[in-house]
Amino acid sequence: MEEINIGDFFRYLKHYILAFAIVIGVAVVGVFIYDNSFKKPIYQAQTTVVIAKSDGLDGSAENINEVNASQKLASTYSEIAKSELVLNHVIENLGLHTTVKELSKNVTIKPVNDTSILAITVRDLDARLSATIANEIAAVSAEEIKNIYKIENTTQLSVATTPESPANNTLTRDVMLAAIIAALAVAGFAFIKFYFDDTVKYSEDVEKTIGLPVTGRISKGDVKTRKVGGELIAENLPKAIVSENIKSLRTNLQFTAVDKELETILVTSTNASEGKSFVSSNLAISFAQADKRVLLVDCDLRKGRVHKLFNITNSKGLSNLLAGDLKSFGKYIHPTKLKNLNIITCGTYPPNPSELLASQKNKDLIKVLCRYFDIVIFDGAPVGGLADSVILSSLMDETLIVVRDGATKKADLMATKSALEKVGANIAGVVFNMVNRNNSSKYYNSYYYGAPEQND
Repeated sequence: MEEINIGDFFRYLKHYILAFAIVIGVAVVGVFIYDNSFKKPIYQAQTTVVIAKSDGLDGSAENINEVNASQKLASTYSEIAKSELVLNHVIENLGLHTTVKELSKNVTIKPVNDTSILAITVRDLDARLSATIANEIAAVSAEEIKNIYKIENTTQLSVATTPESPANNTLTRDVMLAAIIAALAVAGFAFIKFYFDDTVKYSEDVEKTIGLPVTGRISKGDVKTRKVGGELIAENLPKAIVSENIKSLRTNLQFTAVDKELETILVTSTNASEGKSFVSSNLAISFAQADKRVLLVDCDLRKGRVHKLFNITNSKGLSNLLAGDLKSFGKYIHPTKLKNLNIITCGTYPPNPSELLASQKNKDLIKVLCRYFDIVIFDGAPVGGLADSVILSSLMDETLIVVRDGATKKADLMATKSALEKVGANIAGVVFNMVNRNNSSKYYNSYYYGAPEQND
């Protein structure tokens, strides 16, 4: 069985605060409405009868023995009191419209501990009738016991009175139980999801469990600014939390290149819709803002969408360039309205993307591009099941793996890492995308705008 980290579980449980509130609220309101509107009030009346073999007790050994005998027979007396013989007489005497079987369900007769006293309890929807039935059972059973055992001394110690409030008025208890059961149900559901959840989370020690450092963290977006920032947050909202996260990622990457100048970066992911295009585009903008001559190349020759993010034509792109003459590469470079940032789109989707990326032409192209630009960022296809980015990674200075917080499977990330390591890729680390705002800096939460959700 996998070891459970209690601290991680309670942090995970925070995501269910709203679920706790809703489920507990519904349960409490439901119980309150049921108890007050639908639950039938049941009244309970009780009387007690003492049975002895003689009229008086003087403390003699004979009388003590009689008391002991009465105590031992108390259970027998209770069976007689609840017998069909007694209950039939009660029904006839009171003119009840019920059967012995139905009446017996609402009658409890048992001896009081270590005594010859019988406690007769009756429950009924009618408060007055419950007391009447209890007193009648006491009278009839005493008479029948006297007839069977020739016992003359039977005394009704207490007379059943009409109860003033229902015996099943348990609203407080029911509300508390409903709240506890609802809370346990939500916690149980959360625990099951937590235990079987195989996704990578920012709160975990990824370096320890996966063996990869965390190079960056991109916060989850703010719905209010989606229309303002679009996906190019670093350009449109330079003071947004996400923009600050991208700047931190840029700085971290620069520190990873200790032995040589960082020139080429591949941004990939394990699967689609984890945000690699969002990260690569904003990272390119961030480097351009730092006065670097930047080229963003869309190497996803299957579903590339960088041209959509920057609203650039895709009639001529990387696939067309690799199929043509490299000397005319300048015709395929699209300038943007942002200073220092240029783009090569993916171009026409070819039938053989892996072969194009593995070609000598592509290797030569990378060398040529590095002569004209300070940083070349390649937006690759997802690694999962494809060779495209695995091929490219062996040609790059650094490779970034974008994972979506709480969505990317650990097994997928491990497979991606293994595939890249087999070709000798230099993995800079993992970039967590869509990290929950609770994990973001309080400073930035207070003073900066948020950012929209990101697609692949």
